[in-house]
Amino acid sequence: MAGILDLLNSDLGKTIINGVSGSTGTDQNKTSSVLTMALPVLMKAMERNASTPQGAEGLMGALSNKHDGSILDNLGGLFGGGVDEDIKTDGDKILGHVLGQRRQGVEKVIGEKSGLDMGSVANILKVAAPILMGVLGKQARQNNVSNQSDLGGLLGGLLGGNDTKQEQSFLEQVLDADGDGSVIDDVAGMVLGGGSKKKSGLGGLLGGLFGK
Repeated sequence: MAGILDLLNSDLGKTIINGVSGSTGTDQNKTSSVLTMALPVLMKAMERNASTPQGAEGLMGALSNKHDGSILDNLGGLFGGGVDEDIKTDGDKILGHVLGQRRQGVEKVIGEKSGLDMGSVANILKVAAPILMGVLGKQARQNNVSNQSDLGGLLGGLLGGNDTKQEQSFLEQVLDADGDGSVIDDVAGMVLGGGSKKKSGLGGLLGGLFGK
């Protein structure tokens, strides 16, 4: 199964980046940077939430009803006339549900790393969150996800099941950032610090983006 960052590099991903960029009035490269950092963090948060039976049930319910993947069928229409406020409201709810009280810390870290203010990051994520849920819903349908174990496997696969512990702990650290800024240095060191560390997977991709 292709990972979530492979998706961003695909034609669909380019459509999403262009559309989100246009609808939020944010520079395309910065939008791409935000999504490259944020989507794995959101997936990791969902994986955490789905590790409890209640969390898994809630996420599966959302994926089989409202977020079944149909949003992906007409992205041109979605972005064409400006993104509907209903989509943004939905995105706001998804972010609140998935990230909870960690939301501001996550937005702050991503903003500092991408050179955008928190408001711009929040706007990008509000548009991107329903699309991410659509991607998950479509994958869940294609893979007949019907229980907590299946769901965990789906999320793990999209995160890149072979990710190194370093990459996983990077995501954990961003999630647990309290917005005080100190984690940003740790994260930057972890992702950009070269040395003998392998530049594969998520770390390599993020390093490539921000190591310019």
